[in-house]
Amino acid sequence: MMMMALPRLLSNGWTVCRLLFVSVINRGNQPKQDAQIVDNCKTQGVQMNRVLKAIVLSFILTGITWQAVAFNEADLQKLKSSLKCPKCDLADADLSGAKLAGANLNYANLDKARFFRAELVGANLTEADLTGGDLGFADLTGADLSGANLIDAYMEDTNLQDANLAGADLTKAYLEATDLTGANLTMANLTGAFLEGTNLENADLTGAVLTDAKLNWVKNLNKAILCRTTMPDATVDNSGC
Repeated sequence: MMMMALPRLLSNGWTVCRLLFVSVINRGNQPKQDAQIVDNCKTQGVQMNRVLKAIVLSFILTGITWQAVAFNEADLQKLKSSLKCPKCDLADADLSGAKLAGANLNYANLDKARFFRAELVGANLTEADLTGGDLGFADLTGADLSGANLIDAYMEDTNLQDANLAGADLTKAYLEATDLTGANLTMANLTGAFLEGTNLENADLTGAVLTDAKLNWVKNLNKAILCRTTMPDATVDNSGC
């Protein structure tokens, strides 16, 4: 409401000044009165600038507050009490170290949520939005992340053994030393992902895209299933077809 009124407030103030200047032009030269009008408008301009700055600062601080409590508190309590929270809004929530084995979070909004060292064994995260999420050192053994959005996610030393990541978007995700043993990565997008030191033993990379991915010191790539797999240099590997 205040933001909508702001342009009107400023506009009204400057409209008065414009009308006064027009009046000066129409009635001829009167130096003392003209100087007074100019001074008044300058003062008004300073006041308007102060008002504008105060309002902008207010909106910035309000925005920070909104961001700090971006998630739905009722959804958070629902997850903690029942472990069932499909389509929940938990953006920016801090669930570090939480015990969420078998939790149902499919289609949930988990944008920038923190699951550092959380236990998510067998959790259902199908189509969940984990953009920029922190899953570092978390245990997601056997978790279902098919179709999940994991763009820019932090997943260092994360346990993803036998996890389902089919069709997941891991563009620019950070997966250093992550265990992907036996993981399903069919049709996954790993463009620009950081996979140094990752274990890919028996991981299924059929149809996956690894363009520009960092694979230095990756473990057991020779034991992964590579079929129609786009490699970092944009070549297609069909060795496992």
